[in-house]
Amino acid sequence: MEFDVVIVGAGPSGLSAACRLMQQANEAEQELSVCVVEKGSEVGAHILSGAVFEPRALQELFPDWEERGAPLTTPATRDEVYLLKDAKKAQKLPNALVPKSMHNTGGDITRYVISAGNLSRWLAEQAESLGVEIFPGFAAQEVIIEDEVVRGIIIGDMGVAADGSQKDGYMPGMELRAKYTLFAEGSRGHLGKRLINDFSLDAGCDPQHYGIGLKELWDVPADKHEPGLVLHGSGWPLDSNTHGGWFLYHAENQQVVLGLIMDLSYQNPWLSPFDEFQRMKHHPVISQHLDGGKRVAYGARAITKGGFNCLPKMTFAGGLLIGCDAGTLNFSKIKGLHTAMKSGLVAAESVFEALNAGDEGGQELTSFTEKWEASWAYAELKESASFGPAIHKYGTIGGGAYNFTDQLLGGKLPTVHDTTTDHGNLKPADQFEKIDYPKPDGKLSFDKSSSVFLSNTNHEEDQPSHLRLADPALPIRDNLPEYAEPAQRYCPAGVYEVVEDDEGNPKFQINFQNCVHCKTCDIKDPAQNITWVAPEGGGGPNYPNM
Repeated sequence: MEFDVVIVGAGPSGLSAACRLMQQANEAEQELSVCVVEKGSEVGAHILSGAVFEPRALQELFPDWEERGAPLTTPATRDEVYLLKDAKKAQKLPNALVPKSMHNTGGDITRYVISAGNLSRWLAEQAESLGVEIFPGFAAQEVIIEDEVVRGIIIGDMGVAADGSQKDGYMPGMELRAKYTLFAEGSRGHLGKRLINDFSLDAGCDPQHYGIGLKELWDVPADKHEPGLVLHGSGWPLDSNTHGGWFLYHAENQQVVLGLIMDLSYQNPWLSPFDEFQRMKHHPVISQHLDGGKRVAYGARAITKGGFNCLPKMTFAGGLLIGCDAGTLNFSKIKGLHTAMKSGLVAAESVFEALNAGDEGGQELTSFTEKWEASWAYAELKESASFGPAIHKYGTIGGGAYNFTDQLLGGKLPTVHDTTTDHGNLKPADQFEKIDYPKPDGKLSFDKSSSVFLSNTNHEEDQPSHLRLADPALPIRDNLPEYAEPAQRYCPAGVYEVVEDDEGNPKFQINFQNCVHCKTCDIKDPAQNITWVAPEGGGGPNYPNM
């Protein structure tokens, strides 16, 4: 099938690009065919974000978004920031000491507590009404590259058995060819990763940095619910060498969203982000918002958080890398939806400008770089270039002080860099004591299996594993003796286990059916032996209101 533009991923950046493309085509009375492919079973099924949303890009895309019924109904009304000192004590930080980028109330822009999945579903409705074709349940598996030019994508085969044979109902993959292809897969997109490597898009950049974000959705009693209350914090249970922070937002419909973001630059292989998240909920500052409530959803997702210093070149012949596939998140604000959407708008304007001038496709759109570097989103990222690296270098408190001062001085301090890869930071297990995490109580804290159940994750069991090992023997031969095989702890879904075979020897087991598509394994494996590829379309989590 041939289109003018193919977009991979129906998230905020991809759908914003699709909408803006069709707006321009309709205004110019030009025919334009735009196709969006989405590996989730429906639009929004794989979308996971905090989220406190800054509607700046949305206002540019749809100035009448309120009349159109955009799902922004809960304005942020009150900010609180805490430093958790231990399992019981905490210090509330006065607003004057909180970096201005983390303020969510006041100023000229009203921010909203939203579901990013529901925003994506709404954007999809707008896109379809403008004439965009959206294909959920189809996973882009390969990039078509001919003579060093991207010419589209190949959709993965459907109905392939684990042994590679064709099952009843087998459907071969299809080529979707385009004049331009936009890659908007989200954090650590598997095609984006290949494009960055194949076209050397990260030449001259710092290595990209990631966090893992774990999130739960809770129904809470009415007397504990304050719509628009926004809490952030750091400190306990993470130690001084492990960076990250938590968020707790009071959303609509008597719901609270709670999450932990843990940098994947951590050193201790005994750490389990999932278990740190579970024990964190017992702190009184957090538990008071959950007592008497019921957990109704769970999910996890990698976050591309390196920022400006790690931002790759986003253009190549025949296409663009946008949103979190490139790494446009502004971690100093703990926000990425608005910048991802803006990258999509800029992409759409550059692509349409070229096509409208008679371009037959396949060019490198240098106009995108000019427009992107002139945008407010790029300026935001540039202003906060040191935010993440300073925390990595000086610790949560020291880095926070550096960033507070840098923002106070208008970005006059020297730029800080972090040139160590996240997986390269992991140290041998014998340098640390094993961590015995408390057992979950079933009220505030839970195990992985019951959590994965709430993510509605499902994969057809009889299919090839989408978690590929370059060397199948390496986990037991190398990672187990040196790092106590960290995959069984950094995975938030119980995908990886070390079990005994029939002869009592350790065996590395992959339960790929549990995979919530967070991509942590692809990032944190110390040997970079695990590669995440897209499974059969429609597989994975099905997140409600996340």
